[in-house]
Amino acid sequence: MPTSSSNSRTDRALRHPRAWPSWFGVWLILALGRLPFPLLWVLGSVFGRLAYLMAGSRRLVARRNLELCLPESTPAERERLLRAHFGRLGVAAFCQGVAWSAPRARLARLVRLRHRERVDVCIAEGRPVIILLPHFVGLELGAQAFSALVHSGSCMYQKIRNPVFEHHVKRTRGRFGGLSVERQDDLRGLVREIKRGTPFLYLPDQDGGRRGIFVPFCGIPASTVPMLGRFAAMTGAVVIPAIPRFLPWGQGMELIFEPPLDDFPSGDPEHDTARMNRIIEACVRDTPDQYFWVHRRFKTRPPGEAPIYPPKRKKRKHG
Repeated sequence: MPTSSSNSRTDRALRHPRAWPSWFGVWLILALGRLPFPLLWVLGSVFGRLAYLMAGSRRLVARRNLELCLPESTPAERERLLRAHFGRLGVAAFCQGVAWSAPRARLARLVRLRHRERVDVCIAEGRPVIILLPHFVGLELGAQAFSALVHSGSCMYQKIRNPVFEHHVKRTRGRFGGLSVERQDDLRGLVREIKRGTPFLYLPDQDGGRRGIFVPFCGIPASTVPMLGRFAAMTGAVVIPAIPRFLPWGQGMELIFEPPLDDFPSGDPEHDTARMNRIIEACVRDTPDQYFWVHRRFKTRPPGEAPIYPPKRKKRKHG
């Protein structure tokens, strides 16, 4: 638990003049969140296309991921998909304020819940639920809509270095009773919450580093944390994949609940983790422009294999 001294240090960091630009960023995001959703779509799409021109390293990462994961596409098709993806990234960025501040009624107008009965039945029966929520660009808004419209949920998150954004993101994610647990925290409390009936929104598909095991993702060995099967085994939870998908031209978003996984977990961590990746692959192929391609998914390589991505440029130190 945080101590009073750590809380006081956090309070000083939030009030320090160095934090003022970050507060301005938070207020700007909140102000944008009040705009009509179709306008946010247009502004975000334009911003994303401009980011495509400027984000050199991330563009290279996304292009490399598309080459590896969609080898059947032509280079021209992948380039069109890459440009569209940056447009969707821009939409997600401009809609961040909606996730942070929109009341329940606005979220209900914007987010259509497809096949929510698959979750409702489990909750009504008192069965623990894990929502398998891959990294699509609409993840933040989709997760907030779940807590607002379906059931308050719990999630794990990576602490943000910027104290202002860390403070604000953690506070806004709890607006509808959501619980955020840092990855480094003791997870026994999270397991108790799942058993108690709080749905757990599990984000599975980032590079697992040396903690992960190597299982295929789109045919490429990918370091993947084998926790989904373990969480399901520890809690007896039903696993339901869900995909947040922006609708075209600012019509809103769909949060699509897929059928619950049968015979899961199997007791074999490698089998369960590989199955999870196959499920995510199928979702990616259904909506390829909205998957988070700019992440270095294959950063950690099996022993002896060459790096997939070019090395990051080191920033020059100014004397």
